[in-house]
Amino acid sequence: MEKTSNNSLKLVGFWASIYAQRVKWALKLKGIEYQYIEEDIFNKSPLLHQLNPVYGKVPVLVLHDGKSLPESPIILEYIDETCTDHPLLPRDPYERARARFWGRFVDEKVVESTWLALCSEGENQEKAVKVAIEALGKMEEELNGKIFFGGDTIGFLDLIMAFVSYVLPVWEDIASVKILDPVKFPGLTAWMGNFINHPVIKGDYLPPRAAVFDYFRGRREQLISVYASCDVDQWMQS
Repeated sequence: MEKTSNNSLKLVGFWASIYAQRVKWALKLKGIEYQYIEEDIFNKSPLLHQLNPVYGKVPVLVLHDGKSLPESPIILEYIDETCTDHPLLPRDPYERARARFWGRFVDEKVVESTWLALCSEGENQEKAVKVAIEALGKMEEELNGKIFFGGDTIGFLDLIMAFVSYVLPVWEDIASVKILDPVKFPGLTAWMGNFINHPVIKGDYLPPRAAVFDYFRGRREQLISVYASCDVDQWMQS
């Protein structure tokens, strides 16, 4: 993928989507220009259903020839394979496979459990927090004292974990829980600072905290009754 200035590459996203945010940062790291299309996920457009007819979700990357790619991990891999600037995945096949494995773990365990902690209360919330802490313990071990999961530079796994740096603290405040304890997770705490203060991440590419807080507080109020009947044990094993 050549760098382009004609905005022929398009990204369909939603401002509060942690998944769309991954792609925005990846494109910025790569120096790839694109046209951003904001989607109303509560009143989905015909365009979104056309571009992602299977799931109808953001993000969707629309390529120069009109073809579309959904799902943030897939988009990140495509971007990395077609633009060699600032590699996101390791060159070594084994390490590349490990990054994909941990990326899937983050989405299936870290994101799911912390989201459930946000949208539940009582025993369900306690169980979700426990699962989240255990999952973050695995990520603390995987980080193993490095500046970034990608080593000295932001990589694929850093982008998958990015929500921990700017959204998880907001979720904790809204739900009145503590998941990422700086004493228990010194490595991840340092990583959060390294990530959030990276020149590409700071500024216009970080959603305003107040807006993020208001949005997710509203989502918690909408979903808390739905998750009240959720079987957390079954949810986290699925």
